[in-house]
Amino acid sequence: MTRRQKRFGSGRTFIAVLTALGALAGAALAGAAPAGAASDGTRIAPGVVHRELDIQAAKGPTHVHVIDVDLRDPRVRLGLLYPGAVAARATVSQLADARGAVAGVNGDFFNITETQHPGVAATGASVGPVIVRGTALKAAVPNGQRFGPALPPGTSTKDVVGVGADRRARLDSLALQGSVTAPEGQLPLGGLNQYALPVGSVGAFTSAWGSVSRVRATCGTDTNRAAPCSTDTHEVTVRNGRVVSSADAPGSGPIAKGTTVLVGREAGAQRLRKFAVGESVRVRHRLVASASRIPYRFALGGYPVLRDGQPLPGLDDRTAAVRTAVGIADGGRRVLLLAVDGAPEYRTGLTIAEVADTMRQLGAVQAFSLDGGGSSTLVARAPGESTVSVRNHPSGGAERPVPNGIGVFSTT
Repeated sequence: MTRRQKRFGSGRTFIAVLTALGALAGAALAGAAPAGAASDGTRIAPGVVHRELDIQAAKGPTHVHVIDVDLRDPRVRLGLLYPGAVAARATVSQLADARGAVAGVNGDFFNITETQHPGVAATGASVGPVIVRGTALKAAVPNGQRFGPALPPGTSTKDVVGVGADRRARLDSLALQGSVTAPEGQLPLGGLNQYALPVGSVGAFTSAWGSVSRVRATCGTDTNRAAPCSTDTHEVTVRNGRVVSSADAPGSGPIAKGTTVLVGREAGAQRLRKFAVGESVRVRHRLVASASRIPYRFALGGYPVLRDGQPLPGLDDRTAAVRTAVGIADGGRRVLLLAVDGAPEYRTGLTIAEVADTMRQLGAVQAFSLDGGGSSTLVARAPGESTVSVRNHPSGGAERPVPNGIGVFSTT
């Protein structure tokens, strides 16, 4: 067993979980600490505690790891972990150590494969919106273009979990609002650093995208991720507010700061063909929150499973798997980062309905599902260590590189 896989010792706490009632997974945590109460787990940093729980779920026993974060402590904060580009991946432990995080979990679902589009490379970019240090990094792909399990009714790829400038965690939805203004007129912006653009739209790619090919953005449709790539595409490069080049197919390679590449498909491509080299073009974009007027310091995608203390209707109660999730309690001042252990004896995992119920039993009022399966990873520093260790067992046997995650940071 490697150092990154070793468990905490004396601080390990086991909390028995009663067998689920009926076919629905809903587990009741016997002996769980009430909302806001201190845990008996291992203290990682001021306001940060690691705990382990045994759960007797509907499909069999499982084991989960929880990082309990008290945002009321001014010495602790949450932030985005990512490798410096949207279309890039790294392991959670690499991301955490690079940023100096004391703990963290993996984040959003992502474009992991492209078996339906021969010759098109997977981008590794995440599904939902991303905000880092208060700046919009990317917007959401269409619902039909997402990777991951089916979305619960009433949710979308625009759903996010994040922390605002007020240091409170919350669930929200972030929609792209943007435009492209040229002598030919103004057209709406349909995407920002996304691996999939809506049919007929124009999307913007900035230096934050990375160097991966932009072809994938023109593949599939709004309702069918596997649909063929569009044959009607066009790309325009804008530097310092002026068109500097034009091409019939999306390109690849790094995008310089101060440069925006506009990619159009179908009707969007037809509009971009009218742009002439040398003409003035202005591109504007921002992410608009539906529920909060407080600016977000960071946010990333997934989907909600618990709102106002109640599980969302229609949650899957049949498919059990290794999961990662976020719970929010105490008015956004307490955050629970949960990852199921992927060791063979626990790999049956939890259903989404069980995830919601488990979070509620732990005191969460809101909960949000992140990517699971081989991506599920929870890392934390052991006392006296300067780097993190993997605390759950990734179900694939090793950490999977991911596009983003949630990091826990401490000033001590």
